[in-house]
Amino acid sequence: MMTGSCHEDGALHEISKMRTIDLEHSAEKRHWRSRLASRVRHFPTRAAQRCVDQLRPAFLTGIGGYSSQQSRRTAYLDGLRGFAAFLVYWGHHELWAHDGIGAELIFENAYGYKKQHYLVAFPGLRIFFSGGHFAVSVFFVLSGYVLSAKPLALIRAGDFLQLGDNLASALFRRWLRLHIPIIVTTFVYMTYLHLFRIHATPQIKSSYREELWNWYIELKNFSFVFRSSGEPWFTYNFHSWSIPVEFRGSIVIYTALQAFSKCRPNARLLCELGLIGYFMYIVDGWFCALFMAGMLLCDLDLRAAQDELPDVFLILEPFKEAIFHGMLFISIYLGGVPSRAREEQLLRESPGWYYLSYLKPQAVFDFKWFYLFWAATFLVASLPRIHWLKGFFETRFNQYLGRISFAFYLVHGPVLWVLGDRLYAAVGWVHDSHATNCPGWINRFPLPKVGPIGLELSFFAPHLILLPVTLWLAEIVTKFVDEPSVRFAQSLYRKTLTPANQS
Repeated sequence: MMTGSCHEDGALHEISKMRTIDLEHSAEKRHWRSRLASRVRHFPTRAAQRCVDQLRPAFLTGIGGYSSQQSRRTAYLDGLRGFAAFLVYWGHHELWAHDGIGAELIFENAYGYKKQHYLVAFPGLRIFFSGGHFAVSVFFVLSGYVLSAKPLALIRAGDFLQLGDNLASALFRRWLRLHIPIIVTTFVYMTYLHLFRIHATPQIKSSYREELWNWYIELKNFSFVFRSSGEPWFTYNFHSWSIPVEFRGSIVIYTALQAFSKCRPNARLLCELGLIGYFMYIVDGWFCALFMAGMLLCDLDLRAAQDELPDVFLILEPFKEAIFHGMLFISIYLGGVPSRAREEQLLRESPGWYYLSYLKPQAVFDFKWFYLFWAATFLVASLPRIHWLKGFFETRFNQYLGRISFAFYLVHGPVLWVLGDRLYAAVGWVHDSHATNCPGWINRFPLPKVGPIGLELSFFAPHLILLPVTLWLAEIVTKFVDEPSVRFAQSLYRKTLTPANQS
């Protein structure tokens, strides 16, 4: 009897246990069903919130979380790149809005040229109104510096195996990293013009198919780094002319790094100087000289960090503060070189440039690039040694501009040609093309042109709209095009490697 009772108790216990498990399973199922229903119910809200978070302008929420104290040693270079991109934006708007009064003759000639005295052309100040070419020169020096930093560190460490891997990866990814954002942004811009039949720059074709074919023809020629004929411009974004130049300069850097990798440190410096002299004084390779100047400055900075500079720098050590401030002054002055024409006679007729005009080497066809070479090189060299200037480029806003600088450079033109052109027409800056492109916008909200040229109220007012829109679009392109293109290029490179090299 006791044995039977024990069996019955055991059976009841098992049944109870099974019921408990069933109840737990049922409760768990109800829990997951409830969570699933909650997710489904709140999905539209969450999706909308996620979309808003992605599209919310960072400049309205603390400049993207950037602090003024950056951990990276070269954070100031990002700020300089961002500020240079802003100078390009500002200069193009100045020229566009003031085209009706002969802006190029005013902004791109020297102060006092032909007895014309404008504040915007005053030495130093002129950079803020027509400093676009100076900014591009700075871009190229910065690129040479940044592209060289990791390879030079590996060369100094004697890690030539890792150096080969680094250069192979960098060269594989470079074309993709530079051209994918251009492909995407110009395609979207071209499609937008056709979809809404917008009259802007360039003039649209009669059909989308014809426009698409024209875009493809221009793009393939534009992106061929060794092209030797045809127009250098991509009409769907004229300002992108510097990107193929950037790629060619990158190839020069990667080649020089490999060629000089086994040189002694001082011999490598001499080789870098030799290439700079060749590109600037023997052949017309001004952009190659700018890239090599960046490489030279990076090499010197790495050596300075380890107290390994050549003895000549030790002799100049007591005078370094005066030297670097003098370099900054020279940079600001030379950065304002007149650029309206290429004839040397123009330079000789420009007040303050007569004697400087005789410094131009025979090899340089467009004289401005010779002076801009020295201006950009001296600026990048002196910047980290002048604390107040370095601190300025490490501020939150300049760091923010640095993050979106490439996209900002790419989108500011289309915004200017579509929105800016109409806003300028509305406030009174009327061009002949407005009668065809946007007749309904002419003098819709006329504002007084009070203030000196380049600083008028009617010029500043449109930027209350134009600058936020341009920054916002640059953020979107950075998030959804530029940064993904970097990841795509890295992923594609990894997929091409053999299993032994993927580690």
